[in-house]
Amino acid sequence: MSAAPAATGRARPSPGTRRRRLQGLGDLPAALVFILPATVGFVAFLLWPTLRGIWLSLTDSTAFQPGGFVGLANYERMVADPVFWNAFRVTIWYVVLNIGVQTVLAVLVAVLMHRLTRSMIVRGIILTPYLVSNVVAAMLFLMLLDYQLGFVNEVVEGLGWDRVMFFGDQSLVIPTIAMVNVWRHLGYTALLVFAGLQTIPANLYEAGRVDGASELRMFREITMPLLRPYLGLVLIVTMIGSFQVFDTVSVTTQGGPANASNVVQYYIYEVAFSRGYDFGYASAMSVALMVVLATISIVQFRATRANQNDMA
Repeated sequence: MSAAPAATGRARPSPGTRRRRLQGLGDLPAALVFILPATVGFVAFLLWPTLRGIWLSLTDSTAFQPGGFVGLANYERMVADPVFWNAFRVTIWYVVLNIGVQTVLAVLVAVLMHRLTRSMIVRGIILTPYLVSNVVAAMLFLMLLDYQLGFVNEVVEGLGWDRVMFFGDQSLVIPTIAMVNVWRHLGYTALLVFAGLQTIPANLYEAGRVDGASELRMFREITMPLLRPYLGLVLIVTMIGSFQVFDTVSVTTQGGPANASNVVQYYIYEVAFSRGYDFGYASAMSVALMVVLATISIVQFRATRANQNDMA
């Protein structure tokens, strides 16, 4: 009687064992399926372009030749470029105006909605300007504020005042562009703040009324402290968006007059696609802007303690 052949290799797991292993994974397989499209989009449209841009910033590539490695030459050129620093100062001035006015008005509108009405119709009306594209909004205000034929200047002249060159005056062009974008983004920012206000328990306001606190005091001692983490995140989002202003400038002024509205994003576009097609230098400025935005975001996040909630 011959002996049974010796077993070779590992024994195959039984169906019950495989089933228990799959159960041990829980929802992981389903989660991987759902995040796969977002992961592909992140890698294809964010991670790879970012890495590619960093590499290009270290080369002298143009639209007509791949170029070679030049190290930090583009960054040295950027530090010595007066037009870049002027564009950076112009951008900072725009960001201060845009975020300052937009945040104050958004908090005011959100508090009024929260304290007076929560109508969906009112929310829809407030959000309507955000549904208009940046290009359309810029063209609309370009016509309304036109020096010769604009409706606003017709009203100004009708009141006995001199016409105003909103987009042609070096001192007015950035405030004008900032207010155009405040008009467009105010409703969206107000709804973000309004969402934060809805997390504040109503009994805190009731207790304040019982103690005889005025609306202003409750806003100062209840609303603002509890709204801080949400307001911090809103400031980070609006700050990043403000630094990336481009289309309003492109449609209305093309960086003029005399570079008074030549923001960083528009200058990068000009260097890359209008003057010399210098992809290497444009990429260096883009990387520098990315580092600045990341640094400011981290500082804002920590300064506002946006990850901490006083109600916890």
